Amino acid sequence: MTPLVLASVTGAAILHAGWNAVLRGGSDRLWSMTLMMVAVSAVTGLAALVLPWPNAASWPYVVASALIHAGYNLSLVRTYRIGDLGQTYPISRGSSPVLVALGAMVFAHEAVTLASALGIALVSGGIVSLALQGRMVRAEVLPAALTTGVLIGAYTIVDGIGVRLSGDGVAYANAMFLLWSLTMPPLYLALRGRRIPAYSRRETAMALAGGVVSILAYGIVIGAMQFGAMGVVSALRETSVVYAALIGRIFLKERLTAQRIASCLAIAAGAACLAA
Repeated sequence: MTPLVLASVTGAAILHAGWNAVLRGGSDRLWSMTLMMVAVSAVTGLAALVLPWPNAASWPYVVASALIHAGYNLSLVRTYRIGDLGQTYPISRGSSPVLVALGAMVFAHEAVTLASALGIALVSGGIVSLALQGRMVRAEVLPAALTTGVLIGAYTIVDGIGVRLSGDGVAYANAMFLLWSLTMPPLYLALRGRRIPAYSRRETAMALAGGVVSILAYGIVIGAMQFGAMGVVSALRETSVVYAALIGRIFLKERLTAQRIASCLAIAAGAACLAA
């Protein structure tokens, strides 16, 4: 993996942790997610006026990814409603790199080197261990977080294949984000009707900004998968749990123990293997 791709994915990990913290900190997470998607729709709609469309061969993947992302939105909102960021985020994110690596082997015929396999194992193991230290996982948290992880793995594989067929990574990402963003308002209306929660200007601004950040965070990952192995890119992206742990501690007042720090070091070691 080139230094530029490595640096880009690491930056995306930090951005990803940021917008997830915004969602977790919202008083009504379904409404926060809807506001995020409104921002995504506005940005990508304007971008679509000047960007080309991706190749026709990639459109089935654009549609499939947008639909999977819609399911992911609902699963993520539910997961954050029943568990804290420091526990649910590691389970959902830690389970996905292994799934992506296996899926890439089967569907994209990607080879996994020994160093990459070790790196993915260290990252995933370190991530999941963050959620399991010093406390039991409540019965309802584990299936919700794992469902989110499966959906993450699914859309990552779909986008990894789709962007390679698109002819233009930016065009593919913009089309997918635009279609994805259009799914959320109808979902909100179906679940809540026209009821809109009382949100402060600050909460609204944070949610809208989180939507813009999410475009950058995952758009970078989509671009990286044009040139790098999906499993490696996915595992590097999931180092965002380290930043999520720090954000949870600083802004959401969640605990950061010595055991969590040790897990973060394991994740860092895995990232070093992947970057080698």
